[in-house]
Amino acid sequence: MSTQAGRTQVGIIGAGPAGLLLGQLLHRMGIESVILEQRSAEYVLGRIRAGVLEQGSVHLMEQAGCADRLHREGLIHDGTLLSIGGENHRIDFRQRTGKTVTIYGQTELTRDLMDARAACGARTVYEAEDVQPVDFDGDHPRLLYRKDGVQHELRCDFIAGCDGYHGISRTSVPQAAIQLFERVYPFGWLGVLVDRPPVSEELIYTHHERGFALCSMRSHSRSRYYVQCRLDDRVEDWSDDRFYDELRRRLPRETAEALQTGPSIEKSIAPLRSFVAEPLRFGRLFLAGDAAHIVPPTGAKGLNLAASDVFYLAEALRDYYQEKSKAGIDGYSARALRRVWKAERFSWWMTATLHIFPESAGFDRRIQRAELDYLAQSDAAQTALAENYVGLPF
Repeated sequence: MSTQAGRTQVGIIGAGPAGLLLGQLLHRMGIESVILEQRSAEYVLGRIRAGVLEQGSVHLMEQAGCADRLHREGLIHDGTLLSIGGENHRIDFRQRTGKTVTIYGQTELTRDLMDARAACGARTVYEAEDVQPVDFDGDHPRLLYRKDGVQHELRCDFIAGCDGYHGISRTSVPQAAIQLFERVYPFGWLGVLVDRPPVSEELIYTHHERGFALCSMRSHSRSRYYVQCRLDDRVEDWSDDRFYDELRRRLPRETAEALQTGPSIEKSIAPLRSFVAEPLRFGRLFLAGDAAHIVPPTGAKGLNLAASDVFYLAEALRDYYQEKSKAGIDGYSARALRRVWKAERFSWWMTATLHIFPESAGFDRRIQRAELDYLAQSDAAQTALAENYVGLPF
């Protein structure tokens, strides 16, 4: 079979938010890229994901020239609510940090980046099959893939692996060259998306003896609700009525009474894990986003960590091409991992503090209760939560 050859400066694997944001930032820096995505554009847009953006992520969307709709439709939140023992405690982000977060669905962010890439004429290959990064340990890396039955070879200066936890980028690295750190949690989140107004103007994180719950949103008219569930639960065993009944049990009474319910438009169970791969650079292959690390969603850090990886990597590539400096690409892994591990710590802490662990007994439960009491009463503890939630500096 003959092979069609192509050339670009940066080959990007994955057309999720990380790959698209990197491609758009590079375009505005005058650096050429091609994105390869194994799924269709419709499939990518159909994925339901988180929607809490740190200010740093919003600023990156501005730098990418993709923030107009975000600013029009995004919901700025000055704080969040913690429900402990049936009582709400408000954490004021703006007062404690001078910063806010923005609610804007990852699907909408992805759509904005897709539209911008199409408008500037940059190339994205959807439904690229059998993508393989090769020769990235030398000076001439290549991406091999098949499209419509034709074999292709894309020659690159660098490869960015932005293809998620299950992607090919990380698994292409020799096992001896990479170290993996992981913690799997003994529960999942059952999530429901519904076209009803949110029960609260701000997110509500709930600790309850029956398990964790979260009241979130995508807009003024679309809500996203979660309850902690068993890992062996099945979505089909949870009717909408059963879900809403369980959610009400875990919420403060006034909140439960105000909850507007409706038919779910999406329902799924997500397992929770913490995961980090080290290092994030292997010759001329770089890992970014979920290909490099996973956080439990409790701290709203997944998309934002991907954004900070992309920020560091885009800066490093800019310096390489414009300043002829290798310092940025040489330091990318260490620089990104410093922020990654701080976000991993915060996400682990939020998860450990707010969830019920099935194996925990008397002492562990008392320690958790003491942690929650301290958080409810301490300005210092609330400031630390706010500082991490709104996002540490890039």
